[in-house]
Amino acid sequence: MPSPDPDDAPLPLRAMIRPLVIMLVCVALVLGGIFGWQAFVGGKIKAAMAAGAAAPQTVSTTVAAKSAWQAEVSAVGTLRAVRGADLSAVIAGVVDDIEFESGNDVPAGKVLLKLRPYDDFAKLDQLKAAAELADQTLKRDREQFAAQAVSQATIDTDEATLKSARAQVLAQQALIDEKIVKAPFAGRLGVRQVDVGQYLAAGTSVVTLQALDPILIDFYVPQEALAHLKIGEPAIAHVDTYPGVAFTGVVEAVNSKVDPASRNVQVRASFHNADHRLVPGMFANVAIVVGAPTERVTLPQTAITYNPYGDTVYVVSHSGARGAHGKDSVQQRFVQLGATRGDQVAIESGINEGDVVVTSGQMKLRNGATVTVNNTVQPADDRNPAPPNE
Repeated sequence: MPSPDPDDAPLPLRAMIRPLVIMLVCVALVLGGIFGWQAFVGGKIKAAMAAGAAAPQTVSTTVAAKSAWQAEVSAVGTLRAVRGADLSAVIAGVVDDIEFESGNDVPAGKVLLKLRPYDDFAKLDQLKAAAELADQTLKRDREQFAAQAVSQATIDTDEATLKSARAQVLAQQALIDEKIVKAPFAGRLGVRQVDVGQYLAAGTSVVTLQALDPILIDFYVPQEALAHLKIGEPAIAHVDTYPGVAFTGVVEAVNSKVDPASRNVQVRASFHNADHRLVPGMFANVAIVVGAPTERVTLPQTAITYNPYGDTVYVVSHSGARGAHGKDSVQQRFVQLGATRGDQVAIESGINEGDVVVTSGQMKLRNGATVTVNNTVQPADDRNPAPPNE
């Protein structure tokens, strides 16, 4: 039986079918255009990514070499005087005389300040007179006692009276001495904090006195460093006040216990300071030289990629197949790191002397990637860096 022809369909049905067919054709054209455009864009992106992956990456390199390596224990410390004190009067009073200038170098025992004595010396003379009278009385009674004119009780009373009188003289003299501030040791004075006529409460600071030669630096090191620290080990200090100047000294003492909170131990080093360039309170970087010098393979710290699963470097390969662009390729290696020194790090294993190692640009690399070497700009590789203070 022949199939019905739409043209043979009734006129109302034919009018409904024709718009539906046109709509389906339009939808098919739109969907085909969308999918075709997505396929075209995806192809272009894939091609661009493939081209980018194959393009050589620009890196800087260095040749791993051995250098003399002196093991050090580094720390940050604070300078303090071998003897230092903020001087003050032990009793209250009014400043009567000041016998020093700010910044003076003074010997031990130098009188620096006197408080107003008022009638202290008059009382002292009075007590001395009483002591002299008690002494004369005792001598006279002893003569009388030899002639059996007085009893032993009188002699005992006279001796007690003399001792009491002499003790009162010493007490009054001590009171006078308490109103005089003296330098307890030789050193350099600081800035004067008081003026004549000023009332001073007991304990008010008058001036600081610091013995500056030698000078000490106190610092803390991890407990692991105790195995290397010895009394008399050389110490080198640097302070920001004198860039590039190294002050040499020796380890003087190591604390007898480790701080349980930080697991660090306090160390004290002594430095000659005849020119008084170092003053208490300064901040200092201290390095303790330990052990004998050795030779280590070193790299700039920028060459290391630090990862939780292991530290790595990229080594430029000059043998074997080269990349499509005729450039050198790189291989990733795991390395075991040793101590650091400034911008450098010692390599315990993983790198041999003479290996060409990437020092910058590692973030763009992977195993087998091709590279272009440009060493116009090199990362810092200084064993004793001294960056400028901003």
